[in-house]
Amino acid sequence: MNRADLQQLTEDRTLDAKALLDAQRWSGAYYLAGYSVECALKACVMAYVERTGIIFRDKKFAERCWTHKIDQLVEAADLKIDRDRDAGLNPTLFQNWAIVKAWDEEARYNQWNEIEARRLYEAVTNNADGVLPWIKIHW
Repeated sequence: MNRADLQQLTEDRTLDAKALLDAQRWSGAYYLAGYSVECALKACVMAYVERTGIIFRDKKFAERCWTHKIDQLVEAADLKIDRDRDAGLNPTLFQNWAIVKAWDEEARYNQWNEIEARRLYEAVTNNADGVLPWIKIHW
């Protein structure tokens, strides 16, 4: 899978999450909204690898990328400083990151309600202050 594949997967999973919201399938919508962020961050990791060639300097780098944890992917993409700076300047973006960071791959085994699903989807997709628009600047 390459960066373009991950970018497309991000778009597809975001659309899937919206379709599930519209169909009142809250748990699936919640999971896929978070998964779209994971895919987007992995595209950022690929961009970082392409830019820096880090895999040739750090043999354990790839191992750190085999994760579903949002914060670990932010670090692997070398976006932590930028994310913390931008979120520190924008309280809504800060809050949206906090909501998104609570997601993990185990979400697929839980039941989520409408409020939770819509809250995560909005944190991910909000055009002005959403996590996904911020990530796309860096991918």
